[in-house]
Amino acid sequence: MKKVKVGIVGLGRLGMRHASNLMFRIPNAELVAACSVKQDEVDYVRESWGVAAGYTDFDEFLKNEDMEAVVIVSPSGQHCEQIGKAMARGLHVFSEKPLGVDVAQCRQAERAVEAHPELVFQLGFMRRFDPSYAAAKQMIREGRIGKPFLVKCTSLDPDSRIDSFLPFAPTSGGIFRDLTVHDIDLARWLLESDVTRITAAGGCYKYDELAKCDDVDNAVALMEFKNGTVALFDSGRIAPHGSHVETEIQGTEGMLRIAVVPEKNRVLIYDQTGAVQQCAEDFLERWAEAFQLEMQEFIDCISEGRRPEVTVYDGTKCTEITYAATEALHTHKTVELD
Repeated sequence: MKKVKVGIVGLGRLGMRHASNLMFRIPNAELVAACSVKQDEVDYVRESWGVAAGYTDFDEFLKNEDMEAVVIVSPSGQHCEQIGKAMARGLHVFSEKPLGVDVAQCRQAERAVEAHPELVFQLGFMRRFDPSYAAAKQMIREGRIGKPFLVKCTSLDPDSRIDSFLPFAPTSGGIFRDLTVHDIDLARWLLESDVTRITAAGGCYKYDELAKCDDVDNAVALMEFKNGTVALFDSGRIAPHGSHVETEIQGTEGMLRIAVVPEKNRVLIYDQTGAVQQCAEDFLERWAEAFQLEMQEFIDCISEGRRPEVTVYDGTKCTEITYAATEALHTHKTVELD
């Protein structure tokens, strides 16, 4: 089996998950290089995993002639520049979300992708690859619930992880760009349309310090779509029980509900508190299979000469929508999109 030789930039929590998948779980991929601004992270993957090459400078990393593809898991503000540089070197690119921190950056990434139609580009909207969501999408295509007209999305990060988030809050882009963006992509994908009008509200109900960076710990948004459908988004950072992502799709002939209980496994505990079902502790645990499947798709697209379903334009659209949602949140006005 011919293996696609891949390098990765960014070795934080998610970067290490992608690196681990490439190294140990995707048979037609070979992790040949790693890059991080932290030397100890580079040393770890080289010494513990045997990754051949390590770098702390991205430009030097790109000079590695063994690489055929690059996985970008660096800070959000660096994604678009690194996409452009990597594709200019003739490398296939997988980039984590968000595509860019503003629409101008996203347009820059679009131009880079358009200039290299021979290369594969995929954006990291992993929820599309979760088996439950993929099954729901197939049921919609088959007409199982008639015409879908309403999507309700709940995404709640665990309160237990707030301390690790707060240092990054000033550069996160706010709750809609950082958290709700995955739900927005799901709604666009499930409803097969784009947003035309947004209303939003929210506040700092537990962590007042988020107000210093114009963010909130909980928010809701109502979005209307071009085809007349509607989506409702409930996003928060203070869930006491764990990582909670839940989606409901209502159709004219039925309804689908996904992950009503964010179960850790199928074990039900019976004790003095009653019957208890444990929840996933964080996003890495909840989306473990989806992260592996999306990376497998990226490698397979390279091997088979296919185009991924998730495109650079999906990233731009979601960025535009999150900016409009943030404006609606802060101005308390309905925002319309072209």
